Amino acid sequence: MSASTNLIIAKSDTGIGIILKMANRHGLIAGATGTGKTVTLRTLAEQFSLAGVPVFMADIKGDLSGLPFPGGNNPKVKERVEALAPPDFRFHGFPTVFWDVFGEQGHPVRTTISAMGPLLLSRILNLNDTQTGVLTLVFKIADDNGLLLLDLKDLRSMVQFVGDEAARFKTEYGNISKASIGAIQRNILTLEQQGADRLFGEPALDIGDLIQTDAEGRGVINIFAADRLMQSPRLYATFLLWMLSELFEELPEVGDPDKPVLVFFFDEAHLLFDEAPKVLKDKIEQVVRLIRSKGVGVYFITQNPLDVPDEVLGQLGNRVQHALRAFSPNDQKNVRAAADTFRANPKLDTERVITELEVGEALVSVLDEKGAPTVVQRAYIYPPRSRLKPLALEERGTIIKGSVLYGHYENLVDRESAYEKLKANVEAKEKEAGEAPGKKQREEKSEAGMLLTSMAKSAAHAIGSQIGRQIIRGILGSLGGSRRG
Repeated sequence: MSASTNLIIAKSDTGIGIILKMANRHGLIAGATGTGKTVTLRTLAEQFSLAGVPVFMADIKGDLSGLPFPGGNNPKVKERVEALAPPDFRFHGFPTVFWDVFGEQGHPVRTTISAMGPLLLSRILNLNDTQTGVLTLVFKIADDNGLLLLDLKDLRSMVQFVGDEAARFKTEYGNISKASIGAIQRNILTLEQQGADRLFGEPALDIGDLIQTDAEGRGVINIFAADRLMQSPRLYATFLLWMLSELFEELPEVGDPDKPVLVFFFDEAHLLFDEAPKVLKDKIEQVVRLIRSKGVGVYFITQNPLDVPDEVLGQLGNRVQHALRAFSPNDQKNVRAAADTFRANPKLDTERVITELEVGEALVSVLDEKGAPTVVQRAYIYPPRSRLKPLALEERGTIIKGSVLYGHYENLVDRESAYEKLKANVEAKEKEAGEAPGKKQREEKSEAGMLLTSMAKSAAHAIGSQIGRQIIRGILGSLGGSRRG
């Protein structure tokens, strides 16, 4: 498949396809539960892979894992193939890599506390504005003193240290309330109890490992096991947002390439915006707008297009709208609003058709060669080529162990960071506690200052190195700031 070829995904009177050069202009897959969104997601992912474009997508329900194997055993799929006769169609599997925060259904995927930054971490911890401000100061103090925040024990130790030394920090950094420190500590504990300690540590995910092709030139499909993580919806959404921000920060500018560098599918997209503060929504809008120039296409998947803010929705040029229900006046209002998001087709009553669509049928509008949306068309989505049935545990295990990445992310690394340095300081203080009272009194006054001076020297040495960049990136919150250096 050449870079100029359309990704043929559906059939109306003729085939409908996304122009590959326009695929990084983002997209939307919407529709009520059970109307065919998952099949559309799979079909799009397969088409991108065939075009040599790597894909990342979350597997919310555990029903995407069959992608490595050929389909053909599902009678409904066979029926749809015969009815639509997709061009160049044959059943086959696709190159796939599995990822999992918990390391059970894929390679462990982690980030560091510093890389996540205070803004996104505050959302995970469910902090209010005042508590977020204190957490930002914690990051700032860690940065100023060369303390790496890699995992939750680093963060917990740093928060404890800042709380204990709040009086010393007040002049330089401002007031640090004990109530906010306590709230942050409690929420860190809650996060640990949810198993989120697995999320933070090293080796952290290398974004380059998501952007791979196989020996045949097909894009690798990265499947992120999210069924367990979805038990904490805010954690799921924030982690995927971190991944998106990492792509934005790490990838070079490429303008408008002939095909995307990567396509990122964001399932259950409404979770990204639910109860998000305005500052975070603004940064999400900024990343979606700018990441296109990095060659990344972002496709949001949700029940209703109105789940996505107008500022983001307006950037989603390639759209597939499955059926919506209209059982109440509010439902009817939503259907009308969804119909209004399309470029009108004089031959089609879009508002009426949205409620009549069959499973696997959709309203489709894509960008033309000039970047303008085409008129909406009613069409059937082409069936997937891969197996619909999820993998058995043994099958998944074989693929994970056969991956070139196997063994790298599985080996947890715990290098010296904030926890170890602060623990060493406490142990030194305890050792000196038995010394003469006069000496103890004199030295206690300078202990914190000596510790901070030593760490400041360590920070100065780290600036310009990878460690230094990790600290800086955390302070900037991973969104909206430069981390290059």
